[in-house]
Amino acid sequence: MTARITRRDFLKLSGAAALGFGYRDYPPGGNPAAKRGPSFRLGRTVYSLRYYQEPSTSSRELGYYISDTVVNIKEQELGNPGQTRNPLWLRTDDGWLHSAYVQPVQNVLNQPFLNVPHGGMLCEVTVPYTQSWQTENNEWKRGYRYYYGSTHWVTYAFTGANNQIWYEVLDDDNRGYFHVTAEHLRPITADELTPLSPGARDKRIEVDLTRQRVIAYEGNHPVYAARTATGYFPGDTPIGEYRIERKQPSRHMSSNLEGNEFDLPGVPWVCYISWTGVSLHGTYWHNNYGTPQSHGCINLTPEAAKWIYRWTEPSVPVGEDYLETDQGTRVVVY
Repeated sequence: MTARITRRDFLKLSGAAALGFGYRDYPPGGNPAAKRGPSFRLGRTVYSLRYYQEPSTSSRELGYYISDTVVNIKEQELGNPGQTRNPLWLRTDDGWLHSAYVQPVQNVLNQPFLNVPHGGMLCEVTVPYTQSWQTENNEWKRGYRYYYGSTHWVTYAFTGANNQIWYEVLDDDNRGYFHVTAEHLRPITADELTPLSPGARDKRIEVDLTRQRVIAYEGNHPVYAARTATGYFPGDTPIGEYRIERKQPSRHMSSNLEGNEFDLPGVPWVCYISWTGVSLHGTYWHNNYGTPQSHGCINLTPEAAKWIYRWTEPSVPVGEDYLETDQGTRVVVY
């Protein structure tokens, strides 16, 4: 059963506290960075990013990291948010880096195995990134990079050169297959997909575009809250009342429309509220929650998106990659 938050606790969480709401390990008051240290130890730079002497872009610039650099996080502090609503800065071995485009990651290797279930298995990337490959005319060619927290359907396993085990991943966008080092992916267990509060009545999700918050309710009781990043332009994330109508644990999202191009394999824990493609889902290409910046979707951390995926209805059966309904959990966007 989901732990309930009292109304008093909820008001404390949702108030305009000096440190804001929902920043990693930053409850209102004090300086948790000094008390508990950084909330994550490794970060991946999504783009080429500059680092500074102090947690402000007005301080001395010390250098820059190229994209996909994995950095050690020594400390976190609130500083100048710059052009965002995100004031969280991270101190690396070299200087201070704004957190907006630093993905929290881990570097965990897994025990691979060759017995993939019939129909495939859902897996999650547990390293900062892993390179995928395609075979063509007996030649291996580079494919996508799969990033930490992304999810993928593994359909086959085989042993390659040097007895290394590889997983074959089905790409649901182009129906192609990619090969990935097996120890970089972790199979998602059935226990992780158990529905949360399945008997709760009157579930609903509220999406507050002004405050960039997603709040889950059971009746009048708020049971979960998370920061989000919604559409950059007014109207990108449509206001209104919807229902979750489709769910997928993994989706390759892409668009080649001019001015709206993106290509994102393995988007995790997708809950669609519109046939136009608007959905709540996990995000690995930024860490800038609290600031509107999506193409219209309701971006969440992979952890928050997984909670929403498990708590909302319909519940996708283990081993299946898609389900639709007209009786899904209500979602109110305002």
